[in-house]
Amino acid sequence: MSSSAPAGPSAGPSAGARRPPLARPRSCWVSGVSVALADHLGWPVAAVRWAFVGASFLGGAGLLLYLWFWALTPLRPPSGSDPADGVRRRVNVPWVLAGAGAASGVAAVVLAAGGATAAGFGTLAAAVALLVLAVAWDTLADEEPASSAPLSPTVFRIACGAFLVVVALAIAFTQNVGGSGMLWLGILVATFAGAAVLLAPWAVRLWRELISERTARIKEEQRAEMAAHLHDSVLQTLALIQNRAGASSEVGRIARAQERELREWLFADAPGSAREERDIAAELREVAAALEVDHAVHFDIVTVGEPVRDAPSELGAAAREAMLNAARHAGGEVSVYIESAPASGQAPARVDVFVRDRGPGFDLNALPEGRLGVRESIIGRMRRAGGQAVVNARATGTEIQLTIDIPSETT
Repeated sequence: MSSSAPAGPSAGPSAGARRPPLARPRSCWVSGVSVALADHLGWPVAAVRWAFVGASFLGGAGLLLYLWFWALTPLRPPSGSDPADGVRRRVNVPWVLAGAGAASGVAAVVLAAGGATAAGFGTLAAAVALLVLAVAWDTLADEEPASSAPLSPTVFRIACGAFLVVVALAIAFTQNVGGSGMLWLGILVATFAGAAVLLAPWAVRLWRELISERTARIKEEQRAEMAAHLHDSVLQTLALIQNRAGASSEVGRIARAQERELREWLFADAPGSAREERDIAAELREVAAALEVDHAVHFDIVTVGEPVRDAPSELGAAAREAMLNAARHAGGEVSVYIESAPASGQAPARVDVFVRDRGPGFDLNALPEGRLGVRESIIGRMRRAGGQAVVNARATGTEIQLTIDIPSETT
């Protein structure tokens, strides 16, 4: 016979319930601190807000505690209609601060004109603090304002700065030269604060540009130091392996591939490494890199003259075919020579590409009729493009010369 003990008080449905984590909502009035604490503690939101207000009369402890929670409490993960990044506030905080600052500024002018020096200085200081805080909030804190602002951030900043300068001038007109030194100090502070609000974005932008330039210079110096170290150690070792192993060996091919990858990694972001338009030499270097991985061949590419951008596609295709034939049938060392001549007089600009291998050579006329690689892919392609291809086959190797004229505006 079995029996079950009656469930105790700890077996209720809420016994094992956990408190939600302390995290601020992304949709809130100002910061979401009171809602986060109320959800975490299980208290009413109104009670938490009044607790902060009451503690603020104890030497400002409530305000400091509120700011502490605001700085350290994380945001909740986005869900539903919440913004994916930042906070959506239902109160336009910059405009509230600006309104309070404007009211303080007007009150400072009235009090200064009425002779209340101390009260005028206090309200002027409050106006300066509120307006500067409004501009700072609008510039730095608001990722996504809650309501549409009637003015753009630039116009809002100019209005706040101009208002501070106008208030300072208005108070200055109400005072004589021998007036209160405290009030004249407030006038100076308000004038400088207004000028700072007007010029702050320009100064910040200049500071960021200087920091970016300094960072780029430091990165370039580090890159140059690293490149020099690797050139003196790793790259020289890879070059020695290639020379000792030979162009046709597997070890030499691996060393060339590693050297190329290392150089690309070192100089990928170096100044001048990126070009708006690719030239024929860069295209043929990529072709050579791919062929060296698949074949026992090493390409030595040399360029003379200005870079040739937007070259006819037929020239690149014929050069690729010539390099592929050299890699397949000859291997070893293959030289690729690119020479560009600028336009002069009536003669247009011209580009010559030479692909020379050191294989056994061949007789073009002795090739079977079905072998169209050289006849059509190189000679025929260049002829259709308005250029020419010349095949010079010798016992010590084969040289293919590709020549084509290029309009002057593309060179």
